[in-house]
Amino acid sequence: MNAIVDKRIPSRGCAADWVVYRVSGTGAADVSSRRYPHGFLNPSTGNPMLDAQAKALLLMIEQRGLPAVHEVTPVEARASYRERRFFTQPAEPVMSQVRDLAVPGPLGPIPCRSYRPAGAAADAVLPALVYFHGGGFVIGDLDTHDVLCRELSNAGDCAVVSVDYRMGPENRFPAAVDDCLAVTRWVSQQAGALGIDAARLAVGGDSAGGNLAAVVAIAARDAGDLPLAFQLLIYPCTDFRNATGSHRDNGQGYLLTRDTIDYFYGHYLGNPDEKLDWRASPLLCEDLAGLPPALVLTAGFDPLRDEGLLYADRLTQAGNRSHYVCFERQIHGFITMGKVLDEANTAVALCGASLKRALATG
Repeated sequence: MNAIVDKRIPSRGCAADWVVYRVSGTGAADVSSRRYPHGFLNPSTGNPMLDAQAKALLLMIEQRGLPAVHEVTPVEARASYRERRFFTQPAEPVMSQVRDLAVPGPLGPIPCRSYRPAGAAADAVLPALVYFHGGGFVIGDLDTHDVLCRELSNAGDCAVVSVDYRMGPENRFPAAVDDCLAVTRWVSQQAGALGIDAARLAVGGDSAGGNLAAVVAIAARDAGDLPLAFQLLIYPCTDFRNATGSHRDNGQGYLLTRDTIDYFYGHYLGNPDEKLDWRASPLLCEDLAGLPPALVLTAGFDPLRDEGLLYADRLTQAGNRSHYVCFERQIHGFITMGKVLDEANTAVALCGASLKRALATG
């Protein structure tokens, strides 16, 4: 675990809470180091180096000449994302039940998939996580995140409902938000039929899905009739303005690039002004009080790293319980790559343990 946590430092704005940092060399808050694509950091800085397995993966992608996402059409990018999961993802874990669902949505049925952990009795009433996949609001589906949802269900001892929300460019903002909120509300209302405890309901997601989970948590609070117990935010995008230091330092050479981010956001948003809408950029929401406890997980070589940290800090400053963990040596998207990145499995275990604690009875 020393790859994740070396020290706990009281979080700013709430003395009773804690934010977890990876301390390296010059201190916990040193996140503006010079980074060299595919290489190690300058040893004199005392900052972390890129994980050796992540470095090997990036070099393999470069050597094979695989096109970047922004160099192909959305349809081609979706197909590639589905296919490459077989190279990077572990074998699918055994579950007690997996079934596909069609959940009523704003413009028709929303494909979803439900999971119950291995060993769960058929009549057990379980806590649940509604999960929104990553993929820049343009790519990704139930299959690209099937293994991760199975892992989280087993590790968290909870049911999981994965959501295949509408994406751009066919369905632009806020279609994805509307779908994710609709499914979360449906799961809460149908909890009895699903064998779920509505009082122990969480939302979560990675990247774009982390954004959607944060937005759903805010919208549920505002609605007043959709209580949530936890939010799991895995390297979430929280600010579409892309103005942080990690966008500058990590915007080239680490899988998710500036060009790819621009491609995703260009296909998702209808116009540039929507960047300032809190439903796109939850970091810009004026009031973040009264939200469920959160685990915010980031990667050190990710352009989205700093906005994840900033969101965790905002949650804490607003009086919420917010825990922050940065896998300093990792790249964006790593948590689904447990077949080739050992730290992905550590991250999944951490997320599962956090879910299990947050959703425990009593």
